[in-house]
Amino acid sequence: MSDSDGNKLGSETSPYLRQHKDNPVHWRPWGTEAFEEAKRTGKPVLLSVGYAACHWCHVMAHESFEDADTADVMNELFVNIKVDREERPDVDTIYMNALHMIGEQGGWPLTMFLTPDAEPFWGGTYFPKMQRFGRPAFVDVLRTVAHTFHEQPQKVQTNAEALRSRLEPTKVGGDSVALNDATLDNWTRRFLQAVDPQTGGTRGAPKFPQSNFFSLLWRAGIRYDVESLREAVNLTLTHICQGGIYDHVGGGFARYSVDDEWLVPHFEKMLYDNALLVELMTEAWRETKSPLYQRRIEETVDWLLREMVTEGGGFAASLDADSEGEEGKFYVWDYDEVKELLEPDDFKLFAEIYDITPDGNFEGKNIPNRLHTVQLRDEDTEARLQEMLQTLFKRRSIRIRPGFDDKVLADWNGLMIAALANASTAFDKPEWLEAAEAAFDFVFTRMSMGVRLIHSYREGPGSAPATASDYANMIRAALSLANATNNPEYVEQAAAWAHVLDTHYWSEDLGGYHLAADDTDDIIVRPLNAMDDATPNANAMMVSNLSALASWTGDNAYTDRAEKIITSFGPAITANPVGHSGMLGAALDRLAPALIVLMVPEGGDPAAMRAALRDVSLPNVVIDEVWADETLPSTSPAAGKTVVDNTTTAYVCIGPQCSLPVTEPERLVETARGARVAKTA
Repeated sequence: MSDSDGNKLGSETSPYLRQHKDNPVHWRPWGTEAFEEAKRTGKPVLLSVGYAACHWCHVMAHESFEDADTADVMNELFVNIKVDREERPDVDTIYMNALHMIGEQGGWPLTMFLTPDAEPFWGGTYFPKMQRFGRPAFVDVLRTVAHTFHEQPQKVQTNAEALRSRLEPTKVGGDSVALNDATLDNWTRRFLQAVDPQTGGTRGAPKFPQSNFFSLLWRAGIRYDVESLREAVNLTLTHICQGGIYDHVGGGFARYSVDDEWLVPHFEKMLYDNALLVELMTEAWRETKSPLYQRRIEETVDWLLREMVTEGGGFAASLDADSEGEEGKFYVWDYDEVKELLEPDDFKLFAEIYDITPDGNFEGKNIPNRLHTVQLRDEDTEARLQEMLQTLFKRRSIRIRPGFDDKVLADWNGLMIAALANASTAFDKPEWLEAAEAAFDFVFTRMSMGVRLIHSYREGPGSAPATASDYANMIRAALSLANATNNPEYVEQAAAWAHVLDTHYWSEDLGGYHLAADDTDDIIVRPLNAMDDATPNANAMMVSNLSALASWTGDNAYTDRAEKIITSFGPAITANPVGHSGMLGAALDRLAPALIVLMVPEGGDPAAMRAALRDVSLPNVVIDEVWADETLPSTSPAAGKTVVDNTTTAYVCIGPQCSLPVTEPERLVETARGARVAKTA
């Protein structure tokens, strides 16, 4: 066996890559060595991208990558590279974009064929071992692609050059609609047509939480005082909270529902989905005081702190969909098993409420859900149901657990830190704030090299460079912690990370942030766009962050940069507004940055004013406590404002306009609710 032979994933720390370390496939990690081997041998590259919690990745692995005959063909014809998309989101983004460009639907596992120069020329997603699902057999695909590569090199090169050219980010041309209140009010009302009027979410199946989209609807519903927008969000959140997409026994939300009712989840649990849903539910709870939202938030945070905290306080990435080689096995129930666990009267009630039947609601099994009666019962009944759920939880705890991906990702941690910080203030949960600060400290201390962040950590810092999303989401985390603690060091750190973004990610020509840094030297292009994904886009996140930094510091350079981003992406947003929901939400922050200044006299206490703010939703608001010995910058809209009657005094500022002084908590809520509504609405 030569030095180039054999599987080389054994020393990798990614749980996904380690799942493949014993495959007979001669896998290589992403890097120069693999592409040098391709050039030396004259072979094309087979790039396989997936992640640890991916069900169809497991299926393809069992069918093909663990099969010696298939592996022999792969090893003979290709240099095989395996990538964890969560560890290298920049690599995944490049080749997923290429897949879309050749007219294929995206998904994982991503299977792309590259030249030895890393240029894609063809690809797909899951390929079955034998021909089925209308897809060719994987080995047939391998032989055809390899034959084409060697026998029709000009065709391959033409495809590769065309894709490479299209992958390079360019400035989108075309008309741009001004993102003012009139436009955003009009667009978001029209977006309602996409919402399922029965169960919420967007129409059709599968159903994803679509947090960017529904966060936009919530924010527009507040800004333009449109009840139907807020109702669409509440309809969606209620059904998500009561559907099978929510784990009623153990807490936490699955990634999506395969049906149009939120019943049958794709059972994997991702950190980012839970962060975004906690964030949105917290804002909705501030206005509705929904006991259902409060319960689901508390249960989800309980799950997070019980199962997803790694040594040192960082949050783990995901829980798998599969256990014992079967999707959802850990989460579903036999009718007789539940009947055996509960007393007869309890079982009758539980089966009625949670849809437990002899025939089951999923492949003969039962997924607990409350979709047929989404309203909570009386307190005594709910308490009784909680005891039954605890009984099921104890029984489930002895089952073989799903796979656990315990790597810590800076970008996903940033989302959860922000969500926890905001929820801790809403629900007065200091232990949640403590967990958020511990996770922030983990990223700051263990995932930093000087002023630069590292994207991933497991058994030590990973080698993957940070993406713009790592910085953007951790800046959001820092600013959320600043709101919760009034510690100026968090604002200083946010500003320092913003400087790194400006230095290494900013494109002056395109007017936005590249996903990859200027010194990321192992990728063929540096993606740059503002489109929504499952997680917020870094450019959209930074518009909100920059607006908040301007409020915190009074530095209008942050405002100028936010405006430049919005203007640069204007034509792309106009061409596809729904696909830029995150950017539209960020545009609201730019139109109407919200600042609440609490001026505290010597010996004063802002606690009552802070507590009052639990009753009003002002997403991305800056809450700045200014004590007797402090002054605001002259560029702040609240500059020169003073304490009244030697008591804590609040000023609610939306854009350049500030309210009259407020000294009573109840009046602060009324003032904030009045100030947040656009004057044209």
